[in-house]
Amino acid sequence: MLKSIFVAGAKKTERIDPNHPHHMKISSYRTASTFRAVWENFFHYLREHWNIKDAEKITGEMIAAYMDYKSEYHVSKQYLEKISSALGKLEIALQCYTKNKYGESKYYDFSIRQFILNEARNLDLVANNYHNRAYENPEHLIASLSDPLHRMAAQIQYEGGARLEGISLIKLEQLYGIKYDTITNSDKAIIFTKEKGGKEGDVLISIDIYDQLLGYITANKRFKIDRQKYSTDIRETCIKLGIPAEGSHGFRWNFAKRRMMEYACAGYTYEQSLQAVSWELKHNRASISEHYLGG
Repeated sequence: MLKSIFVAGAKKTERIDPNHPHHMKISSYRTASTFRAVWENFFHYLREHWNIKDAEKITGEMIAAYMDYKSEYHVSKQYLEKISSALGKLEIALQCYTKNKYGESKYYDFSIRQFILNEARNLDLVANNYHNRAYENPEHLIASLSDPLHRMAAQIQYEGGARLEGISLIKLEQLYGIKYDTITNSDKAIIFTKEKGGKEGDVLISIDIYDQLLGYITANKRFKIDRQKYSTDIRETCIKLGIPAEGSHGFRWNFAKRRMMEYACAGYTYEQSLQAVSWELKHNRASISEHYLGG
C-alpha cells in the first residue's frame, strides 16, 4: 500500500502540484515509517473490532470509530494529529492503489477524521493534563439541547453509557425489551448496540426513554442522528449554559460514576465494581473504569 504513494527524492514543488504525477506523494523515509506504524495499528484494530482484513473495504465510518477509540484514551494532541494525518494519507494511498490495480480509483472519503480531531481540540479531549469530564448537571444540559432527537440520544448515553457510534443509528431489531436489573433492583429496557470501536452488547436504559425510542422507530423505521450536528448542539448549549463543554463523551463519564455507586450499594467490592462497569462501557480492562473516576 505504501509503495503506491512513496517516491524517494520527489521534490516539494512536484508533490504540491496537482498536475504532477508525484502530487500528494511521500518522499521522506522517516514520514513513510511513521505512517506505516499508524496504519499497522489501525489495521490491527480493524481485524479485532470489525473483522476487516482487506484495506480496500475501509470506510469513513471505520475511520471515525478509530479516531473516537483513540481519543477516548485521551492521547496527546500531537499523537491524534499524527493519526489523522496518517489516515488522510491512507485515503490517498487507497485511491492510488486501486487506480493502479483496476485502472480507476475507488471512492474513499476519510474527511470525518478532521472533524473528530477538531472536536477533540475544541473540547480539550486531547491534552497532557487530565481532568474529570463528567457534567455537573447532565439532566439540565440534556433538557436544554435544541433538537429533541439529540435529547433522546444524550439521555441514552447518560443512562446506558453508550458511545456516540452506538446511538447514532438504532434499528428496531436492536430493541430487546425489558429485563430486571439485579444491581438496582428495578426493571430496565435493553438496547443492543453495535459499537464497532468496542464490543457489542446490551445498554440498559429507563423504560420511559425506551418507550420514546420505540415510538419514534415505529413511526420512522429507524433512529438516526448526524453526529456533527449532535456534537455542535452539545457544544453550543454548554456555551449558553456557561459550563465546560465535554462533548457527548461526558455523558459516559456520568454513567460510569453513577453505575459505580450502584454496584457499591449492591454489595460489590471496589474491584468487582470496576470490572463490571468496564464491561458495561464495553472495555475489557477494569483499569479503564478508574480512568473515568479520577479527577
